[in-house]
Amino acid sequence: MKKILVTVVLGVAVVAAAQTATPAQPPQGQAPQGQAAPAQPSAAPAQAAPAQAPVIKDPAEYNAYVGAIQQKDPAAQISGLEAFLTQYPNSVMKTAALQTLMQDYQQTNNQQKTVDTATKLVAADPSNERAIFLLAYFDRLKAQGGDPNAKQDLVDAKKYGQMGLDGLPKFSKPEGTSDADFQKMKDQMTGVFNAAIGIAALTDKDYTTGRTALRAAVQASPDFQKDFSVVYPLALAYAGPTPLDPNVAPDPINAIFFAARASVVAPNAQYQQQIEKYAKGLYVKYHAGDDGWTDVLAQAKANPLPPAGFTIKPAPSPAEQAHNMLTATPPDKMDFATWQFIFTNGSKEDQDTVWNAIKGKAVQMNGTVISATATEFDIAGSSDDIDAKKADITLTFEEKVPLRLIPKAGASLDFQGEPASYTSTPFMMTMEKGKLLKAAAPTPAKKPAVHHKPASQ
Repeated sequence: MKKILVTVVLGVAVVAAAQTATPAQPPQGQAPQGQAAPAQPSAAPAQAAPAQAPVIKDPAEYNAYVGAIQQKDPAAQISGLEAFLTQYPNSVMKTAALQTLMQDYQQTNNQQKTVDTATKLVAADPSNERAIFLLAYFDRLKAQGGDPNAKQDLVDAKKYGQMGLDGLPKFSKPEGTSDADFQKMKDQMTGVFNAAIGIAALTDKDYTTGRTALRAAVQASPDFQKDFSVVYPLALAYAGPTPLDPNVAPDPINAIFFAARASVVAPNAQYQQQIEKYAKGLYVKYHAGDDGWTDVLAQAKANPLPPAGFTIKPAPSPAEQAHNMLTATPPDKMDFATWQFIFTNGSKEDQDTVWNAIKGKAVQMNGTVISATATEFDIAGSSDDIDAKKADITLTFEEKVPLRLIPKAGASLDFQGEPASYTSTPFMMTMEKGKLLKAAAPTPAKKPAVHHKPASQ
């Protein structure tokens, strides 16, 4: 399936009111002639203003910074700040200049320059949560969007995601931001950081971390509950690897719910149909039928997270299936494949019930010869074992079979025998008093017509 690059929309959930980072005036007598006091520039949104403004001591450096920051046109401000940072790479206003420059590039939709500037800002200020936020967000989306450097993108996304989570408890509320807006901001940042960690973990086949981080992202903010690029990977994380890995236990109920939810939030009709089909397939495999599926899909449409008490009835266990077979059909009316299934999967009580009903009684049936001698034939009696060319019956004769009547391997054979003993694993039934028949008797013939494999769990 094609991966989807989701458009980044930061908005008020991330960007707080602009904070001031105006440098102090240069020492007395060094103020630039003919220039008014600098306007308060916009520093990093979502970053609190410094407790004390830094001081630029060099008048030329001060003029360069103020001249750049006072530009109203974003392109002119970008040009001025880039020139300032090139000329004064170690300025006390470096962090403030990078924050404003990063915001300018973001506002002009220059993603690459936004990322480049954010990288420089984190190098200068490793605790800058907004720059870390942008890097975690963009690196994750680039990787999911099929970027040629996707592997490195995910390494970086994971790094910045963890940096962001580690720094979030120390993140101060920006001046002028309400408590509600600040909480909303932190919730979205939490989601972005966890999404970055979760996607990287899932790509590395670390399903445990992927589940934990992606679930935290979906729970963090309503925005992520309708974000296909997070909800669908969460379903995949719960489903686990294909083929199954004995070291990774799948979580089928959560996998089914979030796959259904992913179909609801899919970006177009084609994806919606594909993901719904995938989700239904998971459901049928786990439940052993599609009854109840429409209710599960309706709950996924109505709820972004599994509602309280949400569950799905699993398919009956092999032992339950064996008991149901015995309840539905008397042992002497069962085909051989059903006997085999019960003797292999049923409880001791159910096995004994069937065995006591058929032991020592003549049975006529058809099978495929695997090997044969004058006194003993190895025969495949169930469809599954016929397909596998594997014997599941040993038929013994009281008298030697004439050489001309001994069948070749692979031949279809009508025969009669009396069940004498069996082993469950691997399954093998021994039948005594074997007789060759010209045709299998129509009643009570035991035809290998049905495959009896356990329903998927």
